[in-house]
Amino acid sequence: MNEATASHHDLKASVGRYGVWSAQLRAEDPEDAAEHAEAAAELEQLGYGALWLGGNTAARHAAPLIGATSRIVVGTSIQSIWEHKASEAAAGFAELEVAHPGRFLLGLGVSHGPRVEGYRRPYSAMVGYLDELDRAGMRSGHRVLAALGPKMLDLSRDRAAGAIPYLVTPEHTAQARERLGAGPLLAPELKVVLDTDPARARATARAYLAMYLRLPNYTKNFLNLGFTDADVTGGGSDHLIDAVFAWGDESTIRARVDAFHAAGADHVALQLVEDDMTRLPREGWRRLAALLA
Repeated sequence: MNEATASHHDLKASVGRYGVWSAQLRAEDPEDAAEHAEAAAELEQLGYGALWLGGNTAARHAAPLIGATSRIVVGTSIQSIWEHKASEAAAGFAELEVAHPGRFLLGLGVSHGPRVEGYRRPYSAMVGYLDELDRAGMRSGHRVLAALGPKMLDLSRDRAAGAIPYLVTPEHTAQARERLGAGPLLAPELKVVLDTDPARARATARAYLAMYLRLPNYTKNFLNLGFTDADVTGGGSDHLIDAVFAWGDESTIRARVDAFHAAGADHVALQLVEDDMTRLPREGWRRLAALLA
């Protein structure tokens, strides 16, 4: 086993097969810090291998959760390359790596044109950002990329430890695995609605998906996967909802998660979607851990 292969194997072992993706765990208000630390510790006890902090997050958001746990890996999903200097990202990683070796993964992405002033040439911008991280001494084995298209997946393979695609299907996962090869980490995100009522579950999913369908990176990816313009309008068709959300009873949700692993995922980052997305869905995380056991 060469050095790169060993590094990929170690990373996959450290994050395990399942993780939690949560924007709510991003600690900004000091009054929430204790609850977030307690929740992170419980997620570790429940057997999740990684916590993925949603939104434009950085090492400072991961640090309290890493400090409150002993094993679980915490990653950014994602840190925007437009809003964080590479030198600062490398320094934040280095500080955590010294204090807690192997516990922090820097997840990077190019965000979306409607959200970034002066957005242009995102692929070239990512290449330049990775060059700066290299010069700052941050090795590729500690970073992963939010990759959807072929060129960014190639960067995930050649300049990072793997890919963390967001809002994708098992079909995309299969294509990504073929592009990456066997070694790099492939950790897609999957949204879960713990509801067996079709109309209610799809309504919850559709209300949450609507904001993403205003972002061309996602809609373009869906069209490339064979969805139609009708699928990506009006909050998303039932066909699209059922492809990118897992909902239903426990066996149905477990089968949807298993489909990503069967398609080539090493790890699935599970995001619980509820009508109220401001609170920590701790009971839902417990239910999800039980059905995955």
